[in-house]
Amino acid sequence: MEWRGVTTTNVYVANFFFAAAFGLVVTAQWELSVGNGFAYTVFSAFGLFYAGYAAILTPSFGITAAYGDDTVQLNNALGFFMILWTVFVLTFLVASLPTNLVYIGIFFTVDLGFLFVAASYFADADGHPGSAIALKKAGGVFCFIAGLIGWYLTFHLLLKDSIVELPLGDTSRYFAKSRKRE
Repeated sequence: MEWRGVTTTNVYVANFFFAAAFGLVVTAQWELSVGNGFAYTVFSAFGLFYAGYAAILTPSFGITAAYGDDTVQLNNALGFFMILWTVFVLTFLVASLPTNLVYIGIFFTVDLGFLFVAASYFADADGHPGSAIALKKAGGVFCFIAGLIGWYLTFHLLLKDSIVELPLGDTSRYFAKSRKRE
């Protein structure tokens, strides 16, 4: 979102590799061990997304350098990278429908975030830098909102066995296959 004038995001690479990628993949293994296949898939996917995006941003991998001065091709490739993840997150959104509003909110806002970021790369490739910046900021806003919803979910998980159980907005009653049978 370019808060406080930050436009070069390489400082986040370490966070992408370690806190996000490594942390999410390790968390995914714990989810698999308790039989939560959906969370395992989501955590693994996002961990690998962060690792891949960090690799793109890391100069020593030479990914962006391989494009040389061809910024049009680089931006188109980055746009396709983000579109791939937009479609993948759409599958998570659909799969989350019978769970709760919090999961739906996270996947919906992440999906919009990825879509806007993809559009920003394509706008940049097409020579529309003003639109590209606006679209990237919009993508950042949606991802920031997803992060806030994710913190709510984390707070729910931390408190549910001790103080209070925060509501998540159960949606399973609207889906016949997920209804509990008596």
